[in-house]
Amino acid sequence: LTPDMLKQILVGPKNALTKQYKKLFDMEDIPLTFKEDALDYIVELAVSFKLGARGLRVICEAIMNDAMFELPSQEGEKKLVIDAAYAKEKLERSKLGVLKVA
Repeated sequence: LTPDMLKQILVGPKNALTKQYKKLFDMEDIPLTFKEDALDYIVELAVSFKLGARGLRVICEAIMNDAMFELPSQEGEKKLVIDAAYAKEKLERSKLGVLKVA
């Protein structure tokens, strides 16, 4: 798949990954925004690791995992903006870097 196809998979279909995460966070009244640079970074990783479309979910899980569990219980106004810097920070702390295609 091309990078453009992978990006379309992330944002396009009715059940796109980004839409699934937005819905999950909406249930907790937390607005979620994915910046364009974050989407490009996720696609870039999927291509470089040769993970394809299924790898997009693995990458997104690594980025979103902390926020999914921590944000709902925090006090005060909550919102989450995923940009490339946030994504890189979360992925550096995860074990995703060891992923390679078999």
